[in-house]
Amino acid sequence: MKFPITYSLKQIAQLIDCSFVGDANFSVLGMNEIHVVEAGDIVFVDHPKYYDKALNSAATIILINKEVACPEGKALLISDDPFRDFNKLTDFFKPFKTATSSISDSAVIGANSVIQPNSFIGHNVVIGENCTIHSNVSIYDDAVIGNNVTIHAGTVLGANAFYYKKRPEGFDRLKSCGRVVIEDNVDIGANCTIDRGVTGDTTIKEGTKIDNLVQIGHDTVIGKKCLIASQVGIAGCVVVEDEVTFWGQVGCTSGVTIGSKAVLHAQAGISKSLDGGKTYWGIPAQEARSVMKEMANIKKIPEILTYIKSKK
Repeated sequence: MKFPITYSLKQIAQLIDCSFVGDANFSVLGMNEIHVVEAGDIVFVDHPKYYDKALNSAATIILINKEVACPEGKALLISDDPFRDFNKLTDFFKPFKTATSSISDSAVIGANSVIQPNSFIGHNVVIGENCTIHSNVSIYDDAVIGNNVTIHAGTVLGANAFYYKKRPEGFDRLKSCGRVVIEDNVDIGANCTIDRGVTGDTTIKEGTKIDNLVQIGHDTVIGKKCLIASQVGIAGCVVVEDEVTFWGQVGCTSGVTIGSKAVLHAQAGISKSLDGGKTYWGIPAQEARSVMKEMANIKKIPEILTYIKSKK
């Protein structure tokens, strides 16, 4: 998320009541998760295991729970609880706004687009031309939808990321201030859920078709002309390249990349990044032909054992 104006390091420190290391006038342009940070962004880190990754990332302001050597050209915000203070910044820059109507006055809806009864269109939503939004669809604030998009009944775009910190008293949610972006010519089935990015965008690119009952997690990017069948679950921060096919009930862990034109057979379990141009199956997902050969060989075991016994 980029801030509406440039803030100074001192101003941000005052907002969250913490100390800082660096020039008081150091420019702060936004805040983001580590996989999407750019120069001028704040990133938070609260575990020594990830200090180096955060300090060496593209972010130039690190919200951290211990004073450490500050890399050249960067600044630190020293907090006793970076997770809490990242949420404070979200509340300040992107506070939750209650709705007073089914379609917000700030929403922009293009020519020839149809919104069926009982749908909710939040603040600052942009919907392009020739779209059909069927009944009981909920499109949360700031979502961007391109032209010629169809969204079927019961689908929700922009719910919170599934992102929690475990504390002694229970789980503390990391608040989401990102968006859902749906490009042109996308079809989304009934009762799908596509979560907003934590600070960036969850994106469905041009021409992708999504069946009913599909879940797509925060900050995931689905490429162009992908096919996603029913009951697929894709976790957060996944990159799916162009023309990938997911058949029914495929499950995908977070933070992996699936290469262009890969095919995932039904009920495959994706636990690591996969090369493009191949067909996968099984748990964990492996090249389908290899798995099928292994299964065929396993079926031969009784025959082999019978043969061995006959030779004794």
